[in-house]
Formats: sequence, C-alpha cells, structure tokens
Amino acid sequence: MTIPPIGGEIMVEIGDVDKKILKALMEFTKPVRCKDIAMKAGLETRSVIGRMRKLVRLGLVERPERGKYIITEEGRKTAQE
Repeated sequence: MTIPPIGGEIMVEIGDVDKKILKALMEFTKPVRCKDIAMKAGLETRSVIGRMRKLVRLGLVERPERGKYIITEEGRKTAQE
C-alpha cells in the first residue's frame, strides 16, 4: 500500500512489517514501548524502532511521551486495508 505523507507529494510505501506494527498497536489501549509492540507483532525490537519514526511522520502513529507510541485513527484505517 502506498500513502502520501502529510503535507507532501512523495508517495511512501507501507510494507508488511509496517502493517504488522500497526496491527499490533491496535491491540493496545495506551501508549506502549517498542519492545511491547515487537513482542505483540512477533518482530525484533530494533526492527520496530527503525520503523516508528516513519510511521509517526506519516501520521499513522503518535508519540505522546518519550519512547512510547499509540496508533492514530489513520493508522487504524491503514492497518485494516
């Protein structure tokens, strides 16, 4: 799946790992650490850490506090596509 970044014209590819992260985040009701997301998604923690900046930049994930993330409504829509 390809989505445009917020405020930009460059299209960004959302891959399988990104979708796994988003689907894992859908199962949490409060902000969580990358380690928790990785465990839920069956991924390495460093793989999740490497993707979070992109997902935040795209508006699919928010970082309400340092080191913790939560999915946005747009992220939920993307995960379900």
